[in-house]
Amino acid sequence: MNYSDSERIASVLEKIGYKKSQKPEMADLILINMCSVRQMAVDRVYGKINDFIKLKNKNRKIKIVITGCILKSDKQKLKEKVDLILDIKDLEKLPKMLGSWYSIPKEENYLRIKPKYQSVFSAPVPIMTGCNNFCSYCAVPYTKGREISRPSEEILLEIRNLIKKNYKEIWLLGQNVNSYHSPISTNVATNDTNRHSRKLVPKLVNIRDINFPKLLKVVNDIPGKFWIRFTSPHPKDFSDELINAVAESEKVTPYLNLPVQSGDDGILKKMNRPYNITHYKNLVKKIRKKIPDITLTTDVIVGFPGETKKQFKNTAKLFKEIKYDMAYIARYSPRPGTAASKLKDNVSFKEKEKRRLILNEILKKTALEKNKKYIGKKVDVLSGNYKNGFLIGKTKHYKTIKFKGEKKLIGRFSKVKVTDAFAWRLEGCLL
Repeated sequence: MNYSDSERIASVLEKIGYKKSQKPEMADLILINMCSVRQMAVDRVYGKINDFIKLKNKNRKIKIVITGCILKSDKQKLKEKVDLILDIKDLEKLPKMLGSWYSIPKEENYLRIKPKYQSVFSAPVPIMTGCNNFCSYCAVPYTKGREISRPSEEILLEIRNLIKKNYKEIWLLGQNVNSYHSPISTNVATNDTNRHSRKLVPKLVNIRDINFPKLLKVVNDIPGKFWIRFTSPHPKDFSDELINAVAESEKVTPYLNLPVQSGDDGILKKMNRPYNITHYKNLVKKIRKKIPDITLTTDVIVGFPGETKKQFKNTAKLFKEIKYDMAYIARYSPRPGTAASKLKDNVSFKEKEKRRLILNEILKKTALEKNKKYIGKKVDVLSGNYKNGFLIGKTKHYKTIKFKGEKKLIGRFSKVKVTDAFAWRLEGCLL
């Protein structure tokens, strides 16, 4: 989502005459799009700002602006260090704040600002912003606000334009995509909205009925050869309708990140995650029954306040049972203002790191086991990078694969035979 927000920020800056600088010391403006989900990211921002202040002392013309996901406590600390702090939802105000005569019409929300896409073949498309879940460890509801779904006709128009430009991969983004429900767009008159909606959503009678499963199906019906991916869903409301939509939509890739956060019911309750492990495991069974070849990844936090060794062992046990293809393992760090920040952070950093490494070792084994099943198979690959004669891309199942090929294949689909497998990647040969 931060990557997507940065594309909108870049678009606004270009409209008011800024060009990308190759080096910070050449810049007139340095804008930081901040993430506060983990302390590590916050610490990096403070480090960068201190470096930029040194530059500013040499060149008084440099302005430092910060936006994105900013905790209230960080705003207080940073206001003396930077020239401007901007809420991302107020992005249309940036030109005026920077002294530009250019005016962006007042938007219902900043997602209507046309992005400057950084890739020519893969695009992040936000379908909503904010969050209503209030997980006890998470700052997003406090920094980004409550959920706002983007009108489906705006989403579909953006995707149709991308496909016309030959984009091959569309990422639908939301803090909890399951909660998506389309409102009526207010940027056109009612009659135009209805006519426009019928054109974009021909199979649906009432545009107000578009939830996330229906949105997937409508995007799937857009003509063209492209992949649809999405992130992130929540286990609490991952419906049978959504499972069926993923299974039945040819362009929706068989890849799912399903955050569990902990394998212990007691810790889940402390995290304000409204499901238990039995529910989670039953959900995984249903998904795998309907989509047997699905790549399943997860997010997990180790060392949550009060997490005992026994409770952590429940998470390790879950990892062995579920056999994830990949996992994003975070050491808990308190987010000021959240409910969990009031709890004593009583698991040492050393113990958190030990637990992270234990999960990582389990993951290595299951990831290798999963990847070995691809040896000898022919897979479709969308290449994204080229280095020393090798292309690196993603399969439809979101597996990283490396193979020899020409640079011109970047952004195109290729057929590749898998020749070898490792824990974190595959190797293959171009067919």
